[in-house]
Amino acid sequence: MRRASDSEALRLARRVLAIEAEALATVSSRLDERFDRAIDILAGCRGKVVVAGIGKSGIIGRKVAATLASTGTPASFLHAAEAVHGDFGLVAKEDVVLALSHSGETEEVVRLLPLIKRFDLPLIAVTGAVRSTLARAADVVLDTSVPEEACPLGLAPTASTTAALALGDAIAVSLFQRNGFTADDFAFLHPAGSLGRRLLKVSDLMHTGDALPLVRNDTSFGDTLHEMTDKRLGSTGVVDGQGRLIGIVTDGDLRRGLVQAAGGRSMTAAELMTANPKTINGDALAARAVAEMERFSITTLFIVEAESHRPLGIIHLHDLLKAGVA
Repeated sequence: MRRASDSEALRLARRVLAIEAEALATVSSRLDERFDRAIDILAGCRGKVVVAGIGKSGIIGRKVAATLASTGTPASFLHAAEAVHGDFGLVAKEDVVLALSHSGETEEVVRLLPLIKRFDLPLIAVTGAVRSTLARAADVVLDTSVPEEACPLGLAPTASTTAALALGDAIAVSLFQRNGFTADDFAFLHPAGSLGRRLLKVSDLMHTGDALPLVRNDTSFGDTLHEMTDKRLGSTGVVDGQGRLIGIVTDGDLRRGLVQAAGGRSMTAAELMTANPKTINGDALAARAVAEMERFSITTLFIVEAESHRPLGIIHLHDLLKAGVA
């Protein structure tokens, strides 16, 4: 078997991508009120979205169901072949079925149609054949027909599966925008892994209460040092008589204070501190805290109450490193 040269491989790769890009553009240009109708049906679903398919369409269907579920739309994948052997039991009367079949004549999918009709479930078809058996049975048909497959033989599903996958993403994004799905909701559904770490908030990691290092502006050098040593964050906030954050004392400030103290001068926290320390909102993403620390070459940020400017917490670079954010 002759191995294609690098130049031939590149030519073929670009051809595949061009064909698939054209397929997506074609499907996009074809979208109309039927897509709006499909979104209306899915948004009004009081149960879950059951995504059904088999073969390559089934693989795409699994991904579509996973994307829907992870963006706030309850969804499950139903393998069309297993459905007629008992798995249709996962379908409930308030569900909506989203069926994928490029030909619209896939035997296992077609065999589901009487069951779907018996339950009187809304049916949305994603198919490349708008006059197929599946399409005729559907309440809404989303056309994913493509000018050609990227496979040189025209046999392996390539551009058509790309089109179905992209349309599934369009459905999921349209639904979560319509339902007001937020970054907070996404974080709740993705508590583990890199996505969860990226969506952690400053308030999830900050030190509060007795763990928050704070001294008054008139606190002595020795007591300031004791507070920093006890809380082990390498710094302490300085507050005025009303409890407002007015400064920060760091290890560097203490070293500079020691030099002056060697001359016999006793210093207070107000004299040691750097005024107007950097702060961040507790609702900010932890990744934002990392960016702020890098920007100002610092290792801590205070979280303060908006109106009173009283400190609520402190976050250290080490906290972000431990959480895998940085």
